[in-house]
Amino acid sequence: MKQIKNISSMILAALCMLAIAGTTKAQQDSSIRVLIVNAHPDDESGCAATVYKVTHDLGGTVDITLITNGEGGYKYSTLAEDIYGMELTDEKVGRDHLPTIRKKEMMAGGDIIGLHKYFFLDNLDHKYTQNVDSVLKYVWDIASIKKRLKEIITTGNYDYIFCLLPTEDTHGHHKGATILTLETVKDIPISTRPIVLGVSGSSNSDTTIFTFTGLKGYPITAVTTGKPTVSFDRTKKFGFRNQLNYKIIVNWLIAEHKSQGTMQLFMNQGDNENFWFFDINDSSKLPALEQLFERLNTVTFRSRTY
Repeated sequence: MKQIKNISSMILAALCMLAIAGTTKAQQDSSIRVLIVNAHPDDESGCAATVYKVTHDLGGTVDITLITNGEGGYKYSTLAEDIYGMELTDEKVGRDHLPTIRKKEMMAGGDIIGLHKYFFLDNLDHKYTQNVDSVLKYVWDIASIKKRLKEIITTGNYDYIFCLLPTEDTHGHHKGATILTLETVKDIPISTRPIVLGVSGSSNSDTTIFTFTGLKGYPITAVTTGKPTVSFDRTKKFGFRNQLNYKIIVNWLIAEHKSQGTMQLFMNQGDNENFWFFDINDSSKLPALEQLFERLNTVTFRSRTY
């Protein structure tokens, strides 16, 4: 009789576990699929907290496409030379080894925020420039990039694509990555076209309101509203006595990019990850986007008392 009771207890416990698992699964949406398209390893830090929430809270899938090989960052590798045992600030050494090093760093950070697939296009990271025209005309293999992007996007069946907002004062590679993504997506039928969102950051202490209506000379980047449509708040508090927030996740990711010393200076900066809805998108999908970010901005960690 005792053995039967023990078996019954085990069955009841198993059923309870299944019930709990079923409840958790129902709150998730594993069908959500996101692609990040960036120019460099470490650019993903701009939307790291949002990605973490998509993958960890909703069970969604986030992949990333990287356009350059990251070799141009050798000038900032001083502190990483002891870590990697080579003179990375020497241009030849840096350009030879940083493509491999920076991929590994990005994938280590990707493990933290839950990145799934990595697509490396390995175009030249030649130097810092704000001139996107020269990048698109003389540096990158544009036909090859757009062909590969279209293959990745159509095969991946993504709902959203995250790119950096192509502002005037940002890196020409950042602008170029976003422009090529928008041009590629525009050739996809609107019924199956993923929503492309431009990512920017802001702090709660900002005294001016930043507006963006598009990059001059590139009407495909137009954002008629001039403001972000949705945002994720990194400062949402949780944990014991509300001492934690999502900036910690971003800091962990930044810490993995050790070959880029200046990245570490961005720790704890930026309170919000803002997402801008480009005009080429299907406006009928705006309500679904807003509902998604309402869910993302909800803290799901269980509150404990001690």
